[in-house]
Amino acid sequence: MTKERFSFESVEKAVRKKSFGVLTTINSKGRPHSTGIIYGVSPPTSPFALYILVGKNYAKVRNIKANNQVSLVVTFPHYWLRFVPASYAMFRGTAELVSFNNIDARWSMSQSRIGRMNLATDVSEDEMVFIKINPEPTIFCYGLGISIMEMRGDHTNAGYKATIPPERMKK
Repeated sequence: MTKERFSFESVEKAVRKKSFGVLTTINSKGRPHSTGIIYGVSPPTSPFALYILVGKNYAKVRNIKANNQVSLVVTFPHYWLRFVPASYAMFRGTAELVSFNNIDARWSMSQSRIGRMNLATDVSEDEMVFIKINPEPTIFCYGLGISIMEMRGDHTNAGYKATIPPERMKK
């Protein structure tokens, strides 16, 4: 049983500190296709969205054109205690392709060092596109913000949901 344990703001703060996630799309045969990606989060003054910079010819772009349902998992590994399962936040939603010149998308990528490196890649703007993920309101989390000692006591209580406030959702 999951319950809303932590606020959206605490989950958003943790997700903004990271830049790596696993994006899952659905291929033309209806099978999941998962791949590691670098992501950025929309400006705090904009509706909450996640952005990924990719080449226009990538499989994930073709998959999204055919089926825009996606999920993105952001993991939070325990670097010192490798045997402890990683915490995560999982977003489900719809994806759309937006221009390489999209202001919010470029801002989101500029917030991390690796994002700035990706923006500075020497490729033609015609070859690149942003994937914009408009998440559903419910974020599924496990272990995020929960101490290892608390999880040790009952790891089944480490799962919870956070809800994106209506005012932060795409209009």
